[in-house]
Amino acid sequence: MDQPIRASQWGWLWLLIGLALAFGGAILASRTQTAGGVEVRDIRFLGTGGKQMSALLYVPPNATAKTPAPAILAVHGYINSRETQDGFAIEFARRGYVVLALDQTGHGYSDGPAFSNGFGGPDGLAYLRSLPMVDKDNIGLEGHSMGGWTVLAAAAAMPDGYRAIVLEGSSTGAPFARDGSPTWPRNLGLVFSRYDEFSKIMWGVDKARDVVDSPKLKAVFGTSDRIVPRKLYGSLANGTARVLATPAVTHPGDHISPEAIARAIDWFGVTLKGGRPIPSSNQIWYWKEAGTALGLFGYVMIVLGAFDLLLKLPAFAELRGQAEAGAVRRDGAWWRAFLLTALVPALLFLPIFSATYLAIPANPILPQTVTTQTTLWVLVSAVIGWWLGRGTVSGRQGPWRATILIAALSVGAGYATLVVIDRLYHTDFRLWIVAVKLPSLRQALIALIYIVPITLGLIPTMRTLTDRLTVRSDGFIAQYGWAKVALILGFVLFLAADYGAFFATGQLPTAFDPLSTVIMLQFPLVLAAVAIIGIFTWRRTGGHRAGAVLAATMVTLMLTAGTATQGW
Repeated sequence: MDQPIRASQWGWLWLLIGLALAFGGAILASRTQTAGGVEVRDIRFLGTGGKQMSALLYVPPNATAKTPAPAILAVHGYINSRETQDGFAIEFARRGYVVLALDQTGHGYSDGPAFSNGFGGPDGLAYLRSLPMVDKDNIGLEGHSMGGWTVLAAAAAMPDGYRAIVLEGSSTGAPFARDGSPTWPRNLGLVFSRYDEFSKIMWGVDKARDVVDSPKLKAVFGTSDRIVPRKLYGSLANGTARVLATPAVTHPGDHISPEAIARAIDWFGVTLKGGRPIPSSNQIWYWKEAGTALGLFGYVMIVLGAFDLLLKLPAFAELRGQAEAGAVRRDGAWWRAFLLTALVPALLFLPIFSATYLAIPANPILPQTVTTQTTLWVLVSAVIGWWLGRGTVSGRQGPWRATILIAALSVGAGYATLVVIDRLYHTDFRLWIVAVKLPSLRQALIALIYIVPITLGLIPTMRTLTDRLTVRSDGFIAQYGWAKVALILGFVLFLAADYGAFFATGQLPTAFDPLSTVIMLQFPLVLAAVAIIGIFTWRRTGGHRAGAVLAATMVTLMLTAGTATQGW
């Protein structure tokens, strides 16, 4: 008869499964991005003012100093990083293009602050043109959102340094680019999705599907008539060609849209010489997305497995305790606590993010706008947890020193795995717009600013999950399930209503703050992980503090490494 898994073995099981997912996913991701003999290099170079710039360089086997190949500068959008362009970079490189996937200034591993030096675009193009394996007469520019403004800055700085450009969910002109015209930029392919949240900012229309009637866009296309998608305007030979494509996705959906990627491939196929004629419908990038997603889930399992194993050591004996559910049944008080926990933080999200953006500009003390916004939201939401926790008796928490140490070591196990994967495979852990990256030294120092308030904010939330919302008759599946629902339900309902109206009418109800709306898309997945961490640690320690410190460490590092730095 098979022997059941003993409690002492669960930590090893979590750890080993996590490692299998992390390394298996990394191998899948690596094989995808190097398919056909493409080499991926993690590079640094000096830009304007001595700023260190970061990029991933994709070099296909046909590109050598003796046989230079066409090349493309590919740039991500605001609060993203070079890996966000993977879908485009992989497909371009498969077709024989050298690709420089750049970290904008103040993003990823490029020095800040964000927005400086033309977002880093001119430096990126200059570096790409300096490479011996690049055909300098056949260079394309591609950028998503603010990455579009980055490559437009490059085009403005070096008007003869490129042959064609693709803007994905971006625009010429205000707020951050030179005005477009029928002759500038050269050979423009615009991919602007029918449900792009930023249509008002980019092209001055309330509904993205109305971009075909945008006066601003008509001026760039040199016509007074409604623009016809997929119709060629201007002249390829004269560099005045224009074409519009409108995939049925959202602004962040461009990253994982086969059509958006295909339209970029097609445009460079007719404007650049020397690429391989692989049909644009033949795409493999999604296997890398699957691999890094496996790694993301594996990372969480590694951290939890390490926590379980460390907790069994004598040094952490004081943290071990018996978990006791806080509620006898789901009565009226339980449902009130559940609904307040589930709904109010989601309703507070946009007001707090918008107010913080307007009231607290990035500065040397709070150098990252999005991390500051998230921190204040966590702190305000904590008031709910504090109010709900009045009069409750929490389980034993154990000493702070041991709690902080076990959290640091557990998260360290996850990042140690990422260090090895980064060195071996040049990949990280990510799913769409949710990513865990290795922090730079600067980002690690910034994390020290935010980790204490985020921890203080998560403590009341974790206390509510464990002391108020656990029910004595529930098994472990119900405990994990209710905790996840409590933290994500409000966001799921809000986003479903917001985007349901958006898809039905073309008008985004929260168009007054499209950036925060897009940021909100990450929160259901992140908060589900926070809930799992809270219940996992509570079941082993009997308290809420360890889960709060562990989750805060993971979230803070994820935030500071993955967003823009404006204040340093």
